[in-house]
Amino acid sequence: MSTDESTTPETTATPLLRVVKGDPTPAQLAALVAVVAARAVSGVEDKPQPRSEWGHPVRLHRQPLRVGPGAWRQSAW
Repeated sequence: MSTDESTTPETTATPLLRVVKGDPTPAQLAALVAVVAARAVSGVEDKPQPRSEWGHPVRLHRQPLRVGPGAWRQSAW
């Protein structure tokens, strides 16, 4: 069987990961590849967590409570 150029795999494919700084060990690279592969296979997208309104800065702008008739009722608004 002869090797044909049309049956050879593409060798100019771009890598999925590239080390740009440092010199990781093969074990560190294997761990990184395992985490990235597991994340890609899981298919679970990160959903944004609902923001807690309890600590929202707008709550700092409440009007001061006033003393007088009906003040207790108006404090809930």
